[in-house]
Amino acid sequence: MSETATKPRGVQLSAERVYQVILSPVVTEKATRLNEASQVTFKVTTDATKPEIKAAVEKLFNVKVEAVNTLVMKGKTKRFRGRPGQRSDWKKAVVTLQAGQTIDLTTGLA
Repeated sequence: MSETATKPRGVQLSAERVYQVILSPVVTEKATRLNEASQVTFKVTTDATKPEIKAAVEKLFNVKVEAVNTLVMKGKTKRFRGRPGQRSDWKKAVVTLQAGQTIDLTTGLA
């Protein structure tokens, strides 16, 4: 029997970690356009992995996730009171849901 056959499928997250992984939904014009194609965009912690994000979305919203794509948004250089500063980097996750699944971001979590 191979090593990969003995490994469990999926990630088990504690209830606390589920709420730590997903920080907020991203509500922009592009994210709204993606929502029509069964894709939802979230701001996640920078140390979150794709399996963790998938498990957290499935547990929080009771949906089936098909794929997770992540990217790190680099912080912009801005001026604050005349002095240059740097916004923090943050991680964005685009979650593709299986056909027929939807997430309503206008309602709160139970």
